[in-house]
Formats: sequence, structure tokens, C-alpha cells
Amino acid sequence: MTYKLEDVLTPDMFNMEYENVQLVTKDKAKLYCYLVGRLQDLISLKELYHHGLVALTVEYRGYGHNKGVPGEMGIRLDAQAAVDYVKNHPILCKLPIILYGQGLGAAVAIYTASKNRDRISALIIENTYTSIPDLLRRPISWMCTQKRWSSSTLPRLPAILPILVLSGRMDEYLPYTHMDDLWNIARTRGRSESSKGVPNEEYRPPPNDMFKAFPLGSHYYTCDEPGYWETIFEFLDPFIVHTIT
Repeated sequence: MTYKLEDVLTPDMFNMEYENVQLVTKDKAKLYCYLVGRLQDLISLKELYHHGLVALTVEYRGYGHNKGVPGEMGIRLDAQAAVDYVKNHPILCKLPIILYGQGLGAAVAIYTASKNRDRISALIIENTYTSIPDLLRRPISWMCTQKRWSSSTLPRLPAILPILVLSGRMDEYLPYTHMDDLWNIARTRGRSESSKGVPNEEYRPPPNDMFKAFPLGSHYYTCDEPGYWETIFEFLDPFIVHTIT
């Protein structure tokens, strides 16, 4: 996938201050990304930014200015390079890391959180799938080489990790039932069962998880629905207070 340079949006087009960031992945792929926000005083612009958050937007290989061909393993390395950049940054390393992904990005965020459980503070996923094979008809699902098993990765996340699940019920690409399934999985992670397979009756769902459905939300524009940003900032409030103080 290639783009003309003039087709790639940059933060300055939306009057946002930013720094160009080049990430180098474990397999030596170079990614051109943007660090948005003023690190000096953590005052940022637009919806996320004026709440005191700094955002690192990651372009996968094969997207934007980046060379290469996107694939499951490569994209996983791209996401890990972004986490490593933040972990090694002299200022950002002191802040909570919140993974926020939509569609394919949400599947990558789930996987990345599972590989960085001691460093990720929260996870936000929106309009994604349980796995690629689940999206295909059963007779041909075995032929799929790109699996992305979010349904089997999500249970491995710590129950203390806050997870926000955002679901646009008018998603024209992915059945919203995938989000319902992921929410049910998230709510039961960490639950032990007896030797007979009987669920632990004393189990309590993770206390800091949230689910929000948007009846008219589409795949790409759920963010335009009423209550979307209010839900996100309610979820992020503990981290915003921590960052500012």
C-alpha cells in the first residue's frame, strides 16, 4: 500500500503541536510517527490533548510514509517499538501508558498489552473482532494465515488492568457481536474454576472495566457519537489526575 506524500495527514493541519518521531523495530523497519502535545507542561490540543494527555500516533509499516508490507508479526513489532520508545523516553517513561486502538489497532493493542503487562496502565478498544478466522466462513477459516486471536489473548490480561470497550452498533464492517464477545471475555478474565469446571461463585468481575455501546456508531465514526468523549474521559480520569499532579 502506498500513498502520495500530500495524502498523509499531519497534526499541524489541525493546529496541533507535534514532534516527528522515527521508530526502529526489532527487524530494522523504520516507522515515521507523531508525538502530539507539549511535553514541557503537558498542555495539549483537541479532544485528547487539552485534557493533559500526550499522544504517540503510530503508523504501521506499509502505511503513510512507511515502507514495507503490513503483516501480523510485523505490525506486532511496530507496536512494541512504540511502547519501547515511551519506556525509554526521559519524560514519557514517568507517565501512565494507555493503549488506545480501533479496528485492527485494537487487536494489536490487546496483544501488546499482553506482552507488557507490568507497564501498561489501561487499555481502550473500539470496533474490533475476536479473531480474523471468526470473521470468515468456517469452511475457509483454516486457510487464514493472519489469525490475531484477541479472544484468546484478552483472558491473559491482568484483572487489575482497566479496560474500556467501545462498540458502534452500526459498524458496517465488523458485526458488533464481536465486541459483545470480547466484553464478556474481559469481564470473566481471572476467574478460576473448580476441578469439575464449575465457575468460582465468589468471583467478582474486574472493578475498573467499562463498556459503552453507541446505537448509531459506525466503524470509523463512532467517535462522533454523543457521549463518546465523555465516556473516554470518565474512564481516563484517574490517569489524568495522576498526570497533572
